[in-house]
Formats: sequence, C-alpha cells, structure tokens
Amino acid sequence: MKAVILLNMGGARNKKELSLFLKNMFNDKNIITTKSKIFRSLLASFIVSRRLDESWKNYEKIGGCSPIYEFSDKLKKKLQSKLGKDYYVTYAMRYTPPFAKDVLLELEEKKIKDVIFLPLYPHYSTTTTKSSLEDFDGLLDSSYTQKVIEPFYKDEVYNQVIINEIKKNLKNGSVYSDDYNIIFSAHALPQKIIKNGDPYQKHIQEEVKILQKMLDKQNIKYKSVSLAYQSKLGPIKWLTPSLGTRLKELKKQKVIIYPISFIVDNSETKFELSVEYKEVAKECEIKDYIVCACPNDKDDFVAKLINLLKN
Repeated sequence: MKAVILLNMGGARNKKELSLFLKNMFNDKNIITTKSKIFRSLLASFIVSRRLDESWKNYEKIGGCSPIYEFSDKLKKKLQSKLGKDYYVTYAMRYTPPFAKDVLLELEEKKIKDVIFLPLYPHYSTTTTKSSLEDFDGLLDSSYTQKVIEPFYKDEVYNQVIINEIKKNLKNGSVYSDDYNIIFSAHALPQKIIKNGDPYQKHIQEEVKILQKMLDKQNIKYKSVSLAYQSKLGPIKWLTPSLGTRLKELKKQKVIIYPISFIVDNSETKFELSVEYKEVAKECEIKDYIVCACPNDKDDFVAKLINLLKN
C-alpha cells in the first residue's frame, strides 16, 4: 500500500488554534529568514500578542473556522474513493494539526513504507513546498520510499480547471460577458525572499501568461487580465502590485478575482478576498465583484491529481 500525503499550511478552528498557527508561522525559518531562533521566537510572540484578537475577529466573520479543513477532508475522501484500497490518503498541515508527526503515527499503525507527498501548492516556494517537506525531515528514515509530486502550474488539464471556473463566472445565460477585468490574485511574499532565489513569482507570472493564452485560444472575451498580490503583512517590501491598488485602478468597472496561488479555499479566499477586499471594491465603486472558487474537490481536478499520482 502507498500513502498519499497532502501538504498544506493549515488554518484555525478556534482562537487557541489561531494563536498556534501564528506562532508556528512566524517561527518558520523559511518565512522569517533570520538565522537567530531567539529573534524568531520573540518576534512570533510579539506578533501573536498584537494580532491575535484582531485576526480572530476576522475568523468570526467566516464562522470561526478556516474552510481549509472542510475542503481538505472532501478532497481526501474523493481521492481515497477514486484511488482504491492500494492507497491510503491523508494530509498534514504545516502550522496546525494534524502535523507531520501525527501522520507518521498513521503510517506506522498501517505499516506503510511507500510515501508520495502531494504539496497542495501549484507553484514552488521555499515558504510553502520546501517548508512543508522539511516538516518530515528526520521523521522518515531510510526504510521509507519517498516521492514528491512536482509543481504542476504549467499543466494544461489543471489550468483548464481554472479556465472553466472563470468561464462559469463570466457566463450570463448562454452569453459570455466581455466587460470583466480578470485579476489573478496570488499570496504575496516579501521581496527579500524572491531576491534570495525563490522561484515563486516567476512561476506565478508564467502561469498567468499560460492562462491568458488559453482564454484567447478558447475565444473567451474579457476586458483585461492582470496579476496582483494579497496578504501583505508588516512594513517590509512585498511583491507588488497589491490587490487593493489594482482595484483602485479599475474604479467603476467589473472584476473577477481568481485566487491563483491556492488549491483549497481557506481564510485568505473566504475572508480576505470575499469579505475584506469586497469592501475595498465597494469603496472603489466596482460595479460587479466576483471571487472564483479554488479547485477544491472538483472532479476534473481530482482526475488530474490521480493521473499525477499514478504516473
């Protein structure tokens, strides 16, 4: 039997878990790149003390629980059903349970030694894929066979899943609207991380070009296509342009947002895009503001993952 381990960041299901999420995230050397563990620990404690109450209010606006678990469970169950008894599908989160050590106990209980890691990040970044894989360092010894699914942001089938979601939101009856500005929104990273060689921004930019070509080839009309970044935190320089800036540039126009860096809906899509930036859009007098769903457990996306896993 082979184990398929889905990798993701995690999210809070209560205020205590939100505190844990923030603490672990800002203690991650791939996020806060200083070599000093003491500095990271102090910074993490400071951020948690300053941001916890405000962040929890945001979680309460989406029901007090990140949707990442609901959609991860659905994806896991659907993959398990399609893959059959020769596979065991589970998932590990980076900053909240279940952690890598919890998944290891599952593998030991089922006596599974053949492991396939499936990072639920279509683009590679040291802050996501590398960080999640490092969580298993030292846990799996040489008796385990380990494979990692490579970034799939260039894959045509995967990108067609995205195109289909955009088409669904562009369609008015049997007619496609051509007056919408499509914004691909990606989670921002500090510019310092990119300058240190992280390929994330390059991967995002490449995928946007691929998607625009697919839109054109399929004769799907739109007013414009652009890339913007969300989730900036703190005073340091982050990737630009911000989504807020892009919305201001499109005042009184129509907008469709596709969360290009996310596979599973989470607090960044359900609160930040669907609540917080919706208010920004209102201030900018945006005529129509639509946020697309992530691939989640869509059948065509699940079929793509099965193909990747079996080949």
